[in-house]
Amino acid sequence: MDTLDRDLLEAERSAENEISPSRFSREGAAGEDTFRSISFVTRAPTRASVLSNRLEPVELNRIRTYQLQHQSTVGSAGKPYPPSLPDAEEYVVEFTGPDDPIHPHNWSFNKKLYLSVTLSYITFVASFASAIFSSAIGPIDEYFHISTEVATLGISLYVLGFASGPTLWAPLSELNGRRLPLLLGMFGYSIFTIAAATSKDTQTLMLCRFFAGFFAASPLAIVPACFADMFGHESRGIAITMFAMAVFVGPFASPFTGGFITQSYLGWRWTMYISAIMGFLGFALVLVLYPETYAPAVLDEVEVDFHELLTNNFSRPIRMLISEPIILLVTLYMSFIYGLMYALLGAYPIVFQEVHGMSLGVGGLPFIGLMIGEAIGGIYILTLQPGYAKKLTANHHHPIPEWRLPPVMVRGVFFSAGMFWFGWTGFRSSIHWMAPTASGVFIGFGILCIFLQCFNYLIDSYLSFAASVFAADTILRSAIGAGFPLFTRQMFHNLGIEWAGTLLGCLAVIMVPIPLVFSFWGPSLRKKSKFGERDYHAEDNDKIAEMGEP
Repeated sequence: MDTLDRDLLEAERSAENEISPSRFSREGAAGEDTFRSISFVTRAPTRASVLSNRLEPVELNRIRTYQLQHQSTVGSAGKPYPPSLPDAEEYVVEFTGPDDPIHPHNWSFNKKLYLSVTLSYITFVASFASAIFSSAIGPIDEYFHISTEVATLGISLYVLGFASGPTLWAPLSELNGRRLPLLLGMFGYSIFTIAAATSKDTQTLMLCRFFAGFFAASPLAIVPACFADMFGHESRGIAITMFAMAVFVGPFASPFTGGFITQSYLGWRWTMYISAIMGFLGFALVLVLYPETYAPAVLDEVEVDFHELLTNNFSRPIRMLISEPIILLVTLYMSFIYGLMYALLGAYPIVFQEVHGMSLGVGGLPFIGLMIGEAIGGIYILTLQPGYAKKLTANHHHPIPEWRLPPVMVRGVFFSAGMFWFGWTGFRSSIHWMAPTASGVFIGFGILCIFLQCFNYLIDSYLSFAASVFAADTILRSAIGAGFPLFTRQMFHNLGIEWAGTLLGCLAVIMVPIPLVFSFWGPSLRKKSKFGERDYHAEDNDKIAEMGEP
């Protein structure tokens, strides 16, 4: 009998004594007639006493016992707490297995296809709006009576918004899932784009352009992570190809589109009205078609802690950018490529409008050469997928990030050659305009191959923190890209088209060895990383199995 049982027994006995029958004597008139009778002590005839008198001794005893038991609840009176679960992991909500239909990897091909098209579309809208402003710079100069350099700030501030937005959108996507930041981003972008279109002064126009870029950064930072949520290593390269083409086709498709709109009766404001309409369409598509793809959010296992929110999630992109050499150097290379893309927005009008005398709309058509080069680059990357899939299968479906780098090294040479070609064929009107236009095929081909494979390399290296990696990449890439439009016109005018192209081509040549460096030292850097993925080699696993190790 333990201590608690003894306490309960004593309580029952004390209760019996308190409610035991009273003994009293009764004197008769003829003498002492003492007798013992069992009776309850009587009290004043109140309602409470009447009710209490109806209770039997056993019932009162039970009430007393229950009161004592109530005092001896779990954790008090020496009673131990219930034992902890033997294995807490068995009680964690998880997917039922690799074939769970709820997991985004197991969605049907058709579902993944229309979701990929939706995500690529909103990425295209965000990048399209960044460059369509370039075709309206001339009319904006006249309307607001400002210089060309000040008007160009409309491009730079929008791209600078790209650099600021990921600090919010990427951590938010890792806390609440991808859907909410995408909806907020597209809605906010559309609202501020309309505000920019209706602006009556320069400061309103510039502020609205910045905040439009801030919200438009949402798809740029999150869409690659969405593709990582839905696609495995075998097919992710195809999805990222769609993303990369959306990022680069948008800025090259907008100059001639905006040029013809600006020249028409619609005027320059409609370049932004149309961009806003495209944004609202993207918002509607995400709202109706896009389900949540982030696995922890699907399982509803994300817990928000304010301290962790500040110290980890919101600071993680910056910390990764500073502490991870792979992210820093690869992002610098991508930033240079990205900056040159916006530099071409200023260089092409100089070559085709000033040198060759084309109109605003027609002068934007040579950008089609860049788009053709990007299309060829995308097709080329897709032809590499079967060989990559074979390597992946041979390595038990564990990717080695350095497999992505050989196309980057080779296509970097194409990109550099295209810049030299553009500079030395575009500075004279006596050279046919097709010559600098054709150089765009090499430039576009190199841009897409470099950018796309660098993206895939970062995903494979930091798969668990894909959103934060792309946030870090977008921050630095956009910050550098925002500066290029501000000095491009002066550089091409002062140095001359041929020498400005030579300078950019030389810088591109200097960047070519960066992928080669990571081909040799990338694995060792990831081993020292707190965030990087560890390599898996099938031959190493076979050796371990032969030795009998687990």
